Amino acid sequence: MPKYLALYSDSGEPMPEMTPEQGQAMMQAWFDWRDGAGDAIVDFGAPTMPVSEGAGRIGGYSIVQADSVEDLDEIFESNPHLHHGGTVEFHLIHDIG
Repeated sequence: MPKYLALYSDSGEPMPEMTPEQGQAMMQAWFDWRDGAGDAIVDFGAPTMPVSEGAGRIGGYSIVQADSVEDLDEIFESNPHLHHGGTVEFHLIHDIG
């Protein structure tokens, strides 16, 4: 099954301050998305931070598997990042092995 790299980009706006409860609720939304996606998640991923000059606004990644790009839309329809104004960019991972 094809694998895709999902790159999470932010809107460029600073993240609002959150209470510990709001932070926990946000993380729970991510875990709920992961659990709902099931076997489609190959690597849940992690947040990232740019360290080189000129780096873009990539704030994290996941690796998912799906039969088609249309299936990606279904997998990501409940993704919390999209519901907080972010965008997700998909790249097909070519198997070279």
